[in-house]
Amino acid sequence: MKSYLDILHDFFGYSDFRGIQKDIIESIGSGKDTLGLMPTGGGKSITFQVPALAKEGVCIVITPLIALMKDQVMHLREKDIRAAAIYSGMSRHEIITTLENCIFGGYKILYVSPERLSSDLFQAKLKHINVSFFTVDEAHCISQWGYDFRPSYLNIANIRKLKPDTAILALTASATPRVVEDIQKKLCFQQENVFRMSFERKNLAYIVRKTLDKNQELIHILQSVKGSAIVYVRSRRHSKEIAKMLTDYKINAVFFHAGLDSAVKDQRQKDWQADKSRVMVATNAFGMGIDKADVRLVIHYDCPDSIEAYFQEAGRAGRDGKKAYAVLLYNNSDHRKLEKRIIDNFPDKDYIKDVYAHLAYYYQLAVGSGYGHTYEFEIDKFCNIYKYFPLQLNSALKILQRAGYIVYETDPDANARVMFLLSHSELYRLESTSPHEEAVITALLRNYGGLFTDYSYIDEGFIAQQAGLSTQQVYLLLKGLSQRHIIHFIPRRKTPYITYTTDREDTEYIILKKEVYEDRKAQFTERIHAMEAYAINDEKCRSRQLLEYFSEKKVADCGQCDVCIEQKSDQLSTEKLKNPEEQILSLLADGEKHSFSEILQMNIPERQLDGALQHLVTEEKIGLDGSDIYKA
Repeated sequence: MKSYLDILHDFFGYSDFRGIQKDIIESIGSGKDTLGLMPTGGGKSITFQVPALAKEGVCIVITPLIALMKDQVMHLREKDIRAAAIYSGMSRHEIITTLENCIFGGYKILYVSPERLSSDLFQAKLKHINVSFFTVDEAHCISQWGYDFRPSYLNIANIRKLKPDTAILALTASATPRVVEDIQKKLCFQQENVFRMSFERKNLAYIVRKTLDKNQELIHILQSVKGSAIVYVRSRRHSKEIAKMLTDYKINAVFFHAGLDSAVKDQRQKDWQADKSRVMVATNAFGMGIDKADVRLVIHYDCPDSIEAYFQEAGRAGRDGKKAYAVLLYNNSDHRKLEKRIIDNFPDKDYIKDVYAHLAYYYQLAVGSGYGHTYEFEIDKFCNIYKYFPLQLNSALKILQRAGYIVYETDPDANARVMFLLSHSELYRLESTSPHEEAVITALLRNYGGLFTDYSYIDEGFIAQQAGLSTQQVYLLLKGLSQRHIIHFIPRRKTPYITYTTDREDTEYIILKKEVYEDRKAQFTERIHAMEAYAINDEKCRSRQLLEYFSEKKVADCGQCDVCIEQKSDQLSTEKLKNPEEQILSLLADGEKHSFSEILQMNIPERQLDGALQHLVTEEKIGLDGSDIYKA
């Protein structure tokens, strides 16, 4: 068997491992449940790809990111590594073929979504697959204390019942100590086993720009710093507006959000990665799993909800190790917007109960009925009838789901589906099809398998790209082919669904438990306030603030953030502050509290005294209690 180092060199072209990669690989390679904490750009994929090639069987990688699945499978296959992925859009036949190839040793690495783990088909096939180990990417999603908790991740622990002797490797780029503990608990680790890589990024300068005019500041930064950039915004509408504004200023920019057609998203991503587009203006739907090392700038136009989200998104800059910048634009309106997000995400309990009652009126459900029933949910219509705002309504429905009353599917199998009604031979004998129809039929046959025996999910945008048509043209052509009984076409649906998981309760008996509402609201509020504190703290090094949030205490100032640069430009050197600091600490050495007036009597020059006190408080060497000062 090849050594881990040989595999690294032969397949990936690297001469040696970085950071804690080798430690993680040796741990999972020896069959131990393992948690790896590595910053964005730390080389997480190597930690499962190398041992997957060294061990017998298939490594199953669980990730929520379809873009990452496709991207990594493509790159692995280019290296002659047998890899595959199962994702929405594949036909049942294609899924079965992929899983059976795993059973018979056809693949070394298989990517799946957490939702896939619950399917009867997957579980039936999994019993017969020789699994080398499971890898859980974005593992913080399994923790209720993680900033990006996803209920589907809770299903992952169930695979341990099917494969009790198979080890799990969990990986994440952002986790507080509480989340680290919870990940291991939720994944049923046999024993605690954590490898931590410092989250410090020495080539990345963190900057906060206080500005009333974010547009002009954004333009100024992009004109001052050359190279590829990402600009993060909060809304789809905003992404389009900002991209247009930048284009008007001759800055090559495109926008990206989850509502775009898959083909459009893929094309914009490829253009940006190939430097055909310089700036990607995007919502947080963009970035995870994107392998572009030379991003010089990540700018947050709008303030994120949490330090975790900010750190992960900012970390997409400078993955090549060269100097890069992470800039947060901030002003007083951000404070109001952040505080409003707390209200929007956690409306009052009475509001949530009203939503539950109005749902019953909407579907005409009597108390004691409805269990197991699924209904289409037209959110705009519902909001119009009952005078709700969509954002708070959406939050209320999610809270009702966490409380166990409903299942709220916001993104069901939305892609269109197609099956041919004619046989191969009948299709070829057709004489009445137009050139555009032939182009669509050819694109379908080239890109999707099993269309004559089963429905296959299709991407209309991708078909349009292949056929040289617009998406609207493809939609109308598919409708026409369906009306002529050449295919059966089920159009794309975006309508959410609501399923009642209990019979309808009288509103007064609706219970929103502490862990469902109060605890999660307190946790969300804490994250918002931590993000605000980072934005307004102009006294402590930005890098230190971020690292200390993740419990890295023994770190030095970065010397390159806006705070450090401002302090460098100050006339007070560290040397000038040394003597005043020693005088203050000497006075406080008795462990007693001393009044500020006693400090003033030491005749230290005012500027030096202010600087010394500020530095000692920042370093947590002294504390303040009203007008009293004490040694911390």
